[in-house]
Amino acid sequence: MENLNKYVEHTLLKQDATTEELNKIYNEAKQYNFRGVCVNPCYVKSAKEALKDTDVKVVTVIGFPLGANKTEVKAFEASVAKADGADEIDMVINVTGIKDKNWDFVREDIKAVKIACGETTLKVIIETDLLTKEEIKKACELAIEAGANFVKTSTGFVKNGVGAKAEDVKLMFDTVNPHGLKVKASGGIRDREAAIKMIEAGAYSLGTSSGVKIMES
Repeated sequence: MENLNKYVEHTLLKQDATTEELNKIYNEAKQYNFRGVCVNPCYVKSAKEALKDTDVKVVTVIGFPLGANKTEVKAFEASVAKADGADEIDMVINVTGIKDKNWDFVREDIKAVKIACGETTLKVIIETDLLTKEEIKKACELAIEAGANFVKTSTGFVKNGVGAKAEDVKLMFDTVNPHGLKVKASGGIRDREAAIKMIEAGAYSLGTSSGVKIMES
């Protein structure tokens, strides 16, 4: 597949990431001209500086990894990330709200973050490992209603979770694409075959810590 690099959001979100490791992914992102890098919020400024004069996007995460922060906190996090230079913001949905069918709460939670993002792209991580197919579809519908720009499969932090599955990506794509939203597949994408499978299912971007392996395999 041509231009596979332009799907990859080269990701480093582990708790014990070092500055050396972060600098390594910035350099790899430049080398392979990846779509973006995804880092924790406190590294947005340094990522932006490291990637200046490139078209590599700086992506960060909000309410990560549980999605259980108060709405005001998520919105504030997003506003700070935007001020620091984040090009795209990936927020974690309130999974309890989905499980409880508290649709208004979930919608307003997303909407508040989107307002804080303004024109900055907002992706909503729906955590597919924890949801039924019906809940995945409903989460996508709420993201549409709240004005988000993407839906995303996973944080990659669910214990014993699979992460992105092609069947879920297709369900998400079929739900949001008619409304102009895109899908980010993330979690467990470790080789070229898996990456292509996600793209074929409808993924517009891929969150992975295996970007270099994917390009070299």
